[in-house]
Amino acid sequence: MSSSVDVRTLSMVHHPAAVLRKRAKDVAAIDETVRAVAAKMLDIMRDEEGIGLAAPQVGLSWRMFVVDIPESDERSAESELASATRGPIVFINPVLSNPQGAVEPMEEGCLSLPEIRGEVLRPPVITVKAKDIEGQAFRITASGLLARCIQHENDHLDGVLIIDKMTQLSRMKVRQALKDLERGG
Repeated sequence: MSSSVDVRTLSMVHHPAAVLRKRAKDVAAIDETVRAVAAKMLDIMRDEEGIGLAAPQVGLSWRMFVVDIPESDERSAESELASATRGPIVFINPVLSNPQGAVEPMEEGCLSLPEIRGEVLRPPVITVKAKDIEGQAFRITASGLLARCIQHENDHLDGVLIIDKMTQLSRMKVRQALKDLERGG
């Protein structure tokens, strides 16, 4: 699966690329190529000034995404839930569970949908189990921006984009920008 990937050629993929609409396949083995892809994804994410990036967004139909969310000053000290990362995290074959709380609206953007932003409803707390870059299983219960980012990137692994989950009003507001993007302009 991974041996045929030339990491140097990976770059941002934009809507309406077909890979963004396919359900990604599990990563069978975590090897040097997978680690190199993860490193390249982090570079691309930073170059694009993003906080998360999924493998389909660089043209690979793999169940893998990366996030890096710096802690903010507003972080709640009393919360035991992770709302930021202490450096980048690679999620391989993630499984989300236990959404908590009433869904909340928040404006989201997507590196694969440049210039398109809109309100997306998501639960404020989510648990994710995945493997890290060394193949070790881990589990995080996240809140805030980290929970939102994890859900957003995981959607990419299922071929779902923010335009599919936007509120009706947001969808109407981005309709023309979306048509322009789909026309390649």
